[in-house]
Amino acid sequence: MTLNQPAGHLESGESLIDAAIRETQEETAWQFKPTAIVGIYRWQHPQNGETYMRYCFTGDAIQHDPTQALDADIHQAVWLTKQEFLARQDSFRSPLVLDCFNDYLAGHPYSLTLLKN
Repeated sequence: MTLNQPAGHLESGESLIDAAIRETQEETAWQFKPTAIVGIYRWQHPQNGETYMRYCFTGDAIQHDPTQALDADIHQAVWLTKQEFLARQDSFRSPLVLDCFNDYLAGHPYSLTLLKN
């Protein structure tokens, strides 16, 4: 099973912050309030050559809706300890999963005001 942080695409006219809120809700059933940017990442898939951009946010998990169905391609939303997370590195969707985690732990958040919409 693949492990990833909530991720997705921008809807037409949607801001990055609104997309982070929506994708987190759809994929975890948690209301999320972004408070800072952890980092901005670029990765090129070695097999298919596709390039991915990731904007990683940190914030507050406000409220969970246990009755909400998750997106069809999401099997389960999990909370892991640091040790549990690191033990599952072989299942990470991309190297960006670990990069975001390490940058979060480094504790150098960036203001949301960096993003202009």
